[in-house]
Amino acid sequence: MMQNHERQDADNHKIEPLWERFLAGLHEFYHAPYRQTMARAARDEEDFFMLLMFAESLGIDNPASFYTLELQPLLLENFHDWHTRMGMDRCPFDHVGCC
Repeated sequence: MMQNHERQDADNHKIEPLWERFLAGLHEFYHAPYRQTMARAARDEEDFFMLLMFAESLGIDNPASFYTLELQPLLLENFHDWHTRMGMDRCPFDHVGCC
């Protein structure tokens, strides 16, 4: 009787990893086609946020500049990637030497 119970425990341990692998595969099956789309949407959202952050410095009126001014030093390290992605070969600021 004890051996039967031990055998069921061993079978349950074999099933759990199989079930978890199945769920992981199912998750991948449904999410893989949208991964690139979601990454592109996240990048577009980040680009828009960077434009809001540095709009006042680029000469665009920004009503939220009071709130975004203190975030600029945190995002300055990503600025080079952003301005090259937006088509600006050189940095548009004289005081920022990223290029």
